[in-house]
Amino acid sequence: MDAQQDARVAIVTGGSGGIGSAVAERLAADGMSVLVHFAGSSERADQVVKSITAAGGTALAAGGDIADEAAMTALFGEAERHFGGVDVVVNTAGIMLLSPLAKLGLADLDRMHRINIRGTFVVSQLAARKLRPGGALVNFSTAQTRLQSPGYAAYAASKAAVEAMTLVLARELRGRDITVNAIAPGPTGTPLFLEGKSDELVAQIAQAAPLGRLGTPADIAEAVAFLTGPGRWVNGQVVFADGGIA
Repeated sequence: MDAQQDARVAIVTGGSGGIGSAVAERLAADGMSVLVHFAGSSERADQVVKSITAAGGTALAAGGDIADEAAMTALFGEAERHFGGVDVVVNTAGIMLLSPLAKLGLADLDRMHRINIRGTFVVSQLAARKLRPGGALVNFSTAQTRLQSPGYAAYAASKAAVEAMTLVLARELRGRDITVNAIAPGPTGTPLFLEGKSDELVAQIAQAAPLGRLGTPADIAEAVAFLTGPGRWVNGQVVFADGGIA
């Protein structure tokens, strides 16, 4: 095994997104070889890979539908083939479709639950099978499971399911030396979050947190770095990285 394969290996699903890209770059800065997953266009994932390699890290981009078990099996295979195994899986991939419960189209409900619930299940199942001892799985929930804001019923329900499966899996992996946790971000200043919101609304949301600001992708990435690095005694938990808003 060469020096590249001696490094810990991380798969970051949704690694081309605002939070996912920050996570990928942060884990690479910790010395991990990173597979940056994307679901649609490869362009943003390629930019993340270029950023990591320019900083002296090692990364590879690969695509696939996270709810499709064959595609995700192939994705894990890419990591094993190029880097020698998998030690960390960070599952940031997901979608958020907002509407009052009484008005949400069932097609939107099915689409969101397919990606957020089935996708998390597929990736978690593969992580449970593939992670090496000393490994870590981090799934993504949301502070909306506590905030319970109008319009978020279906999204929060999908993330509550993520929390449930994450906490059960942590107990099922007893004896494997693998930690399983979920991170629940609060409002975070990603392009997706800011899209369509007025400056006044963004300021109002920011002031709701005791720290008086929105979270940043880097804030969330630091929490992930802790859980996948030194935070070995944190296991079977939902960590609310939300600045105290919830």
